[in-house]
Amino acid sequence: MAFGPHLLLAILEGLVTAAVLSLTALGLSLVFGVMRIVNVAHGEFFMLGAVLAWAVANALGGHPALGFVAALVIAPLVVGAVAWLAERLVLSRLNYNPESTIVATIGLLYIIQQLALTFYGPEARPVAPPFNVRLSLPWFGYSAYKLSIIATAALLLIATWLVLTRTKIGLTMRATQYDSETAQAFGIPVGRVYAGVFALGAMLAALAAVLIVPISQAHYLMGQDPLLLSFIVVIIGGLGSLRGTVVAAVLIGVSDGVVSMFFSPTLAKMIATLAVALVLVFRPQGLFGTAAR
Repeated sequence: MAFGPHLLLAILEGLVTAAVLSLTALGLSLVFGVMRIVNVAHGEFFMLGAVLAWAVANALGGHPALGFVAALVIAPLVVGAVAWLAERLVLSRLNYNPESTIVATIGLLYIIQQLALTFYGPEARPVAPPFNVRLSLPWFGYSAYKLSIIATAALLLIATWLVLTRTKIGLTMRATQYDSETAQAFGIPVGRVYAGVFALGAMLAALAAVLIVPISQAHYLMGQDPLLLSFIVVIIGGLGSLRGTVVAAVLIGVSDGVVSMFFSPTLAKMIATLAVALVLVFRPQGLFGTAAR
C-alpha cells in the first residue's frame, strides 16, 4: 500500500486503542479525583473483566453474540462487586491514607493476578467476536467490529458524562470530591460514595476489557500495559478531567498507531513517556486539570 492507505489504517487502529484506553483511564481518573488515592490494582480489574468475558462466553456457547452480550453485562457487574468489597474490607479500614492504599492495592493486584493464574491458567485464550463483517474502505477492508468498539466507547463516555453532570449521583460525587468533610456534614454518606466510585472505576476498566478481548486474547498478565498507559493518559489529560482523559487517550492512541506503523512500537512508547515528562515539567496539573491552590 502507498502512504495514504497506511496512514488511514494506522489512524483507525490508533482510534480503537484510544477508545479502550479512554474507558480504562477514566476509571483510574475518577478514583483519584474523588477518593484521592492511586489504585495500582486498576489493571487487574481490566484483566479480570477479560477473563470473565472468556468464562461467560465459554459457558454459554451458542452464537458468539449471545456470549458477548452476556459478558458485557455480567463481567463489569462481577468486577464492580469485587472492587466494592475490596474498598469496604480494605481501603476504608485504612482511612484512605495515600501511602497505605498504594501498598494495599499492590497487594490486591497480586491477589487477583494469582487467583486468575490458579483458576484460569497461564494460557492466552481468545474470545469470538459477536460478528465478523468487513467494511470495504477506499483502499482495503476493515473490521466492522473494531469500528463498533469506537462507537460503543463513545456512547459509554457520553453516558458517564451525563451521569456525572446531570444526575444527583454525579452531584454527590462532585461534592465529595471538592470537600468530603463538608459533604459529610451535610449528610452525604461519604463512605458509600467512595465505595461506589471505586466500583465504577473498576467497571469501566472491565467494560474496556470486554470490548477489546475479541481482537486480542484474555491472559492473566494482560493488566500491566493498560495500567501504565492509563497513568500516562491521566497525567497528560489531568486528574479527574473527563475531557482531558478523552483528549489524552486519542493523542496517545493515534500517535501510538501512526508511530508503530511507520517506525516502531518502542519509539511510540518512548514518545509517550517523553510527553509525560514534558507535561510534568511545564504543566503538572495536566492539559485540562486544575492547578492546586
